[in-house]
Amino acid sequence: MGLKWTDVLDIGIELADKFPDVDPIHINFVDLRDKVMGLDDFDDDPKRCGEKILEAIQAAWIEEQD
Repeated sequence: MGLKWTDVLDIGIELADKFPDVDPIHINFVDLRDKVMGLDDFDDDPKRCGEKILEAIQAAWIEEQD
């Protein structure tokens, strides 16, 4: 079973592991969306993503880096 858009915390962890040199504070939502969809374990419909979900993923990624 792959990651879904609602797996915000797990996605944040995966992003922090895969992109340790990227500053999630300064990433735009288009790039963030592309990075999430490029994760090996990600398996969800791109149409189910919205700004609120991306904000939550960004916050989880920031928290994971701290």
